Amino acid sequence: MKTFFAFLIPGGVVFLAAIGFLRPHGLPSWVQGPVQALPYIVLGFGLVFGWYLSSGRLILSLIMLAFADRAVILFPPTDPDPGSANHVIFAATTFLLPLNLMALSVIKEEAISTWRGVLRLPLVLIQPFLVLWLSLPEQASLALSLQQPLLPMLMVDWTALPQPTLLAFCGALLLIGVRFIVQKNPLDCGALWALVTSCAAFQGLHYGWSATNFLSAAGLILFLTLLQASHQQTYRDDLTGIPGKLAYEEAVANLGKKYVLAVVGIDQLKQYGNQHGKPVSEQLLRLIAQKIMAAADSGKVFRLAGEEFTILFPRKTATETLVTLEAIRKAVEQTTMYLRGRDRVWEGGGASHTGSSDEELVVTASIGLAEAGNSQSSLGLVTKIAYKALYEAKGEGGNLVKRGAITPETKKPVPAEAGRIVAYNEFENS
Repeated sequence: MKTFFAFLIPGGVVFLAAIGFLRPHGLPSWVQGPVQALPYIVLGFGLVFGWYLSSGRLILSLIMLAFADRAVILFPPTDPDPGSANHVIFAATTFLLPLNLMALSVIKEEAISTWRGVLRLPLVLIQPFLVLWLSLPEQASLALSLQQPLLPMLMVDWTALPQPTLLAFCGALLLIGVRFIVQKNPLDCGALWALVTSCAAFQGLHYGWSATNFLSAAGLILFLTLLQASHQQTYRDDLTGIPGKLAYEEAVANLGKKYVLAVVGIDQLKQYGNQHGKPVSEQLLRLIAQKIMAAADSGKVFRLAGEEFTILFPRKTATETLVTLEAIRKAVEQTTMYLRGRDRVWEGGGASHTGSSDEELVVTASIGLAEAGNSQSSLGLVTKIAYKALYEAKGEGGNLVKRGAITPETKKPVPAEAGRIVAYNEFENS
C-alpha cells in the first residue's frame, strides 16, 4: 500500500486533476483566468527552485516542456498535408520530448552553474533549431521518417500521434518505470508521470484540449517531485532510506514523558564487514532496514549513525512493545541472505534460487529497550539503558530481546560548607 501511494503521489494526483479540470469546460469560467497563469507560475517557480536546489535536470526539463508547448501553439498540426512544415515540427517535437525527459532522468544530477551543467544547456537550446531545420523542404525525406508507419494500423488507430513518437514514449516509460521499481526514487516516479501527462497533452489536441495546460501539469509534477526528493534527502538516511537524525530530533521534541526506546543491532554485521568488506555490510543494513520498518507496527524507526537502528514507541509501555520487538527479531532471523561473487548481497527465497557458489549469510538481531516510566527519566538516561541492554543481549549470544531497568536519577547533596543562603539585609549592613 505504501508503494502504491508513493507511486500515485504527487504525480498521479496532478495527472488525474489535469484530466478532470484542465480540459475545455472542466472548470468554471471564473477559474479559467488563473489557470491561464499556470504555465508562467510553474516555469518561474521551477526555474528558481531548480537553481536554488542545484537541479539542472529540472531546469532543462522545464525548458524542453516550454519549447514543446511553443512548437505546438505556433505550428499546430492542422494542415491536411502530412508533409507540411507544421506536421514535421509536430512530429519532431513529440519525438524528441520523451527522449529528452528520459535522458534527463537517467543522467547524474548537476547544478546548471557547474561546467557539466553548462555543457548540457547547448544540447537543449539547439534542438528548436534542429526541428526548424527538419521542416525545410530540402529535408523532406528525413522528416517523413518521423511519421513512418512502423506498426499495423489496427494497433494505433486510436491515436493521431506519429508511430515513432508512440515508440519513443513507450520506450521512455518502460525504462523509467523499471528504474522506479528497482530504486523507488521519487524523481523517477515524477519523470514517469510527466511522460504520461505530456503524451496526454499531444493526444488531447485531437479532442480540442489545451496542450499548454497539460505540459504545465507535467512541469508541476517534476517540480513537486523534486521538492519531495529534497525533503527525503534531508530527513532520511542516505544508505537505508529510513528516517534519519533530523527526523529523530523532531520526533523526540514532541515525545512526551511516556515512551519506550529500543535499539536494534545486527549481530553479524561487523563480522561480515571485516570478512567481505564495507559494501557487503552496507547492503545488509539496507535490506534489514526494510524488514525492521515492515515489522515495527506503531514504532518509529530511525538510523542515526553506525550499525544500530533506534525505534521510538510514544505513549507505550515496555510490556506493550515486547510483541512488536519480538516480531522484528523473528523477521530478521527468518530473512535468508546470500553473498554472490565478492560483494553482491541478495535476499533469497530458498535453496532452489541460489547458485552453487553463493554463500549463505546468517543474520540475527539483538534488541535492547528501556521505558521512560517517570518524569525524572531523561532521554539520555533512557538511551543509555537501552544500549546497555543491547550489549547485554549481544553478550548472551545475540538474537535476543533484552529489557533494561531504569533506576531514578538522584541528585548529589551539596555539602553544607559549600555555601549558604545570604539574606538581603546582610548586604545592606556590610
